[in-house]
Amino acid sequence: MRKASISRKTGETDIRLELNLDGTGKGTISTGVGFLDHMLALFARHGRFDLDLTCKGDTYVDDHHSTEDIGIALGKAFAEALGDKRGICRYGDIILPMDEALIMAAVDVSGRGMLCFTADFRTEKIGTFDTELVREFFIAFATNAGITLHIRQRDGLNSHHIAEAMFKAVSRALRKAVAIDPTASGEIPSTKGVL
Repeated sequence: MRKASISRKTGETDIRLELNLDGTGKGTISTGVGFLDHMLALFARHGRFDLDLTCKGDTYVDDHHSTEDIGIALGKAFAEALGDKRGICRYGDIILPMDEALIMAAVDVSGRGMLCFTADFRTEKIGTFDTELVREFFIAFATNAGITLHIRQRDGLNSHHIAEAMFKAVSRALRKAVAIDPTASGEIPSTKGVL
């Protein structure tokens, strides 16, 4: 099975993470950031990734360091669990509705980490969570996972719905991209022979 364990400790956060790409969407998540716990639980469930994650961070400052560092750790876990990426489908995409919100997500597990992100959050916060941290999470994740990730908001008014649809869409697109292609299970999905 494709699994990874990541421990990351800095002066700002202490993270322990276990990921199983071939799971059922179960796990325990405790980040100290309530809204992020909710988003990561959705991410695991919709991607069918088993995720156990704890973070002790300097949330007395704000949620930035914990959110970004969790993105880094989760990205590194994806990269480790995928190994040489042999047999994966590589690409995944979805247009996902959630109430009035409509989000497009597209993924290329290319080895080249980057994020293209278009969103219009109507509020600066969702509860106590800064909406700008959604982008910061996905930058950290995509860069460290070595994936090209496009997220585009096509519609939406409610900031919670927009963010939730993004996490669901990205996990569903990733689920497609990291799935094993039964017609090419032993191959690297690139003419270069490496990703």
